[in-house]
Amino acid sequence: MSLFVFLELVEIKAKTASVFPFLLGTLFSWYHYHTLHIAELLVFFVAMLLFNMAVDANDNYQDYKRSERTEALRFREKTNIIGVHHLNPSMIGWMVVGMMVTSGVLGLWMVSRTGWPLLVMGLFSFAVGYGYAGGPRPISATPYGEFFSGFTMGFVIFLIAVYVNVFNVAAFSWPLIGSVYLASGLAQCTIAALLLANNIADQEEDETLKRRTIVHYLGRSRSIIFFYGLYTVGFLMLIAAVALGLLPKLTLLTLITVPMVVKNARGFAANPVKKLTFPNAIKNLFITTLAQVVFLALGVFLNI
Repeated sequence: MSLFVFLELVEIKAKTASVFPFLLGTLFSWYHYHTLHIAELLVFFVAMLLFNMAVDANDNYQDYKRSERTEALRFREKTNIIGVHHLNPSMIGWMVVGMMVTSGVLGLWMVSRTGWPLLVMGLFSFAVGYGYAGGPRPISATPYGEFFSGFTMGFVIFLIAVYVNVFNVAAFSWPLIGSVYLASGLAQCTIAALLLANNIADQEEDETLKRRTIVHYLGRSRSIIFFYGLYTVGFLMLIAAVALGLLPKLTLLTLITVPMVVKNARGFAANPVKKLTFPNAIKNLFITTLAQVVFLALGVFLNI
């Protein structure tokens, strides 16, 4: 397997959905507590990236294994990366197991250094990661995919990044969790919007494969309204977080991305095609979370 195919298999282009919440959580920790634990932070980054790659590779693997009916053969041979590149499914399966086990071992080391809250968050993440593509009814084939993807990647990754930095100076409490939830709102919503855009574009294919995503229940028109709504809620949560002092005032400059987000969202909504306009949703995730990281960092270091 070439490096290019491997990166496509693990969907490396979508890794901003985990890397930016990690950076946001790290900056949040420094802004409120002026403390970082570099060793634990670096190990968490490696474990997080390995697990994220394993989940996406497993998603492709499980889709390939399930698409055995006649009407799904075209998807299996022409769309799924394992079929397109004639990869060995068994090798992919073992690779997924290897990445997950390595991530789990690194996670247990971090738990030994930090405490039980990390174990709880890690077990939740592993359960969602497995359930997203595995089991008798994967989360990705249900109406709950957007919630679990946004919540786990946008919020839980952010929260873990905060916890591994502040476990010895701040209590793991509901006020801390609530603060992080609001501060991570934009990341949660843009990640959920990315998956929703994917499901809108894949509606016909999902129906063929018996996936009952939220688009199946809402229909395309209402799903597009929901798509716009996610961005709106995300920016409102950002404004609320700044107003409550959870994020520095300079973070509000993230709002300069609104015109670009609207333009990209409209372009996708007008013609929701996977290869043509779905990249607009990827761009929206990238520009909003990158802007929030940059302006949060400026706010932290300039204390504004």
